[in-house]
Amino acid sequence: MDKGRLRWRTRRGTRELDALFGGWLDEAFPHAGEAQQQAFDELLDVQDPDLWDWVMGHAKAPRADWQAIIDDIRARHRL
Repeated sequence: MDKGRLRWRTRRGTRELDALFGGWLDEAFPHAGEAQQQAFDELLDVQDPDLWDWVMGHAKAPRADWQAIIDDIRARHRL
């Protein structure tokens, strides 16, 4: 998977989402399995308001693999 393309896709509409998703790309993505890397790629297709709600704990992601990534992001940043 092209990490440069993913880096570009982690650039979101807010600095907060940029930092959260870019941080996961740097810290967790290299150690993630192929299925989780694919799920992260697909997660980046989601609109920012939904991502924000999930990261802030206001809602749950509709897919368990996405929620696992969101939970990891939340744990890393103590959200």
